[in-house]
Amino acid sequence: MLQTTIHKSVRCTGIGLHSGKQVELVLRPAAEDTGILFSLRNGSGSTFLTPAPSLVVDTGLATVLGDGRETVATVEHLLATVSGMGIDNIHIEVSGRELPIMDGSAASFVYLLKQAGVRKLSKPRQVLAIKKPVDFEQDGKFIKATPYNGFHINYTIEFAHPLIGTQHMKLEITPENFVKEVAKARTFGFLKEVDYLHANGLALGGSLDNAVVLDEYGVLNAEGLRFKDEFVRHKMLDFIGDMAVLGAPVQGHFEVFASGHAMNNAFLRHLDEQRDLYLETKVLPLPKTEGKTVKEGSREPAVAIA
Repeated sequence: MLQTTIHKSVRCTGIGLHSGKQVELVLRPAAEDTGILFSLRNGSGSTFLTPAPSLVVDTGLATVLGDGRETVATVEHLLATVSGMGIDNIHIEVSGRELPIMDGSAASFVYLLKQAGVRKLSKPRQVLAIKKPVDFEQDGKFIKATPYNGFHINYTIEFAHPLIGTQHMKLEITPENFVKEVAKARTFGFLKEVDYLHANGLALGGSLDNAVVLDEYGVLNAEGLRFKDEFVRHKMLDFIGDMAVLGAPVQGHFEVFASGHAMNNAFLRHLDEQRDLYLETKVLPLPKTEGKTVKEGSREPAVAIA
């Protein structure tokens, strides 16, 4: 299997979840072996950052990456989309220190990447594969990983709310399954938490336009839920995005119970610190149709998406 990138640049603007201000995002093609590269634009130039478990500096409201000088927040939905759609190399330019929240799901990022198109590059894809079982537990929550030729997630959540309760979902993560089953699931929160965050100057961009909000009995959003089990689907979306912080596509079977951004990152740090024990780099074989060298095509002009 050959590495991939996007075919042309695309851009969008949207509201940042934390600041409530408009931010701009540009997605550009990248060469083989680049991986995921963030370019954080500020008044004095740009800071470049490649995701890694050790660079996650906050997991309170979202996954935040930082290098001690600059940070970029709410990266998980875009990273999930890049990973879920099988894109190995991409340059992500951000103005505003956070990604736009869009509608609280990954649907807008799927649209952007479909507009950009995906093309193959000349080198084979490399993945980080789980090579022996990992059992990671914290406070009754757990992530268990075992070797598997693919990316499979078995996810369970439990919330003491009449509309959620226990929800469970199993899914093989492929581009088709990601787009159909996971991408449209929105982030969610509880009204009492939203009121507290707003009162303390947090999540200023959060609204019913970009999150499912629940009171004690049901959903406040007029349109209701997109899936009956939208909550576990969104947790799976977050997990896919957080696993992409490892820096390469991941292979393994993951059984997850009640995890969130903080535990996802703690699990990744555990893997990263013991790479020799738990992970191996695998070069995926090329199918016969990909046996010939693919030349990188010319890069087309950027397409602005309103």
